[in-house]
Amino acid sequence: MIRLLSTTSTNDVARDLARQGAPEGTVVVADYQTAGRGRMGRRWLAPPGTSLLCSLLFRPHPEHARDLPFLCALAAADAVEKVAGLSVALKWPNDLIVVRGEGWRKLGGILAETEVSGGQVEFVVVGIGINVNVPPEVLPSLSPEATSILAETGRETDREQLLIALLEQTDLLYRQLRAGQRPFAQWVTRLATLGQEVRLSTVEGEWCGIAEAVDEEGALLLRTPDGALRRVLVGDVLRAH
Repeated sequence: MIRLLSTTSTNDVARDLARQGAPEGTVVVADYQTAGRGRMGRRWLAPPGTSLLCSLLFRPHPEHARDLPFLCALAAADAVEKVAGLSVALKWPNDLIVVRGEGWRKLGGILAETEVSGGQVEFVVVGIGINVNVPPEVLPSLSPEATSILAETGRETDREQLLIALLEQTDLLYRQLRAGQRPFAQWVTRLATLGQEVRLSTVEGEWCGIAEAVDEEGALLLRTPDGALRRVLVGDVLRAH
């Protein structure tokens, strides 16, 4: 395990280590990221020493690579529930959220980056960011929808215990995956946005509709008001209103 007080991004460090031959299971953890990033090119912001910021290196069988984001999202949600006692759902594809009535607040996110060479998957780096002890008054400066374990439970959580729980659960699910048991069904049951009216943002544009289902590749099937079923593999679910 590589521990850093500060770095640009734990994913960057893990990727560089992977290119140098680091073994599967290498973990990079930082107290602060100066250039943390999320999905779709967004920045990931977290005050120093408040969050769990880590990246995990996998060298998977090619058929297992697509399942790693699902697997890590499940492991992160399970770890938060185990350590902090906070119920966590997932917002498609892999954001950790806390459901509040008909809305939600974002607790964490997953960013998977795959390196391919000669048509073969060389490695996958999965970055995980969870807002742990971010004070409630700081959250609006991070994102309008951000929350933290502290804000939801009213008490601080040991980040080291959370990291250990995350790694243990990831190891368990990864062993199951390599034995032929996909995490897909568990991932689907965690998706709080299925069956909901949502707004879907993609690089191609924005659509509204009902998030009907996901297919075996994890793509979202969105039923638009004209009755069409749109398949989206990469995008971001936003509140409908």
